[in-house]
Amino acid sequence: MSEDAKVQIAQAARRFVEEVPALAQLKMIFEVELKGRGDVQQFRLQMPGFEVTKGPAADAQIRVDMRREFFNAMADSAKVPDWIEAFTYGKAHASGPANYIRLIAMVVDKQLERQNTRRIHRDAGG
Repeated sequence: MSEDAKVQIAQAARRFVEEVPALAQLKMIFEVELKGRGDVQQFRLQMPGFEVTKGPAADAQIRVDMRREFFNAMADSAKVPDWIEAFTYGKAHASGPANYIRLIAMVVDKQLERQNTRRIHRDAGG
């Protein structure tokens, strides 16, 4: 099951970065903690490259944790707005230095603004 989780984590991160390309060259290490029924699995995600290994990430700058079943549902098809909602309403949690979290949030917000601007221009016939 942990091999599946490694693949899912890499796919989810890759999909997120495809939607927010400014994060593609982000050099950061994340610890992803998935909590199941009496079980906690930890993974290390290194970016760029989406290299996922099982085990704790003592060198992680950002720690992300959520329930395993929630992650399974999100990993398959979630888009950036779905992830924002998950973090906003407490289904997923991120911790680490505030400046790193703010940087990622700012980059994501700017990308969403660009996408909305493009939609407005396209819908207006531009």
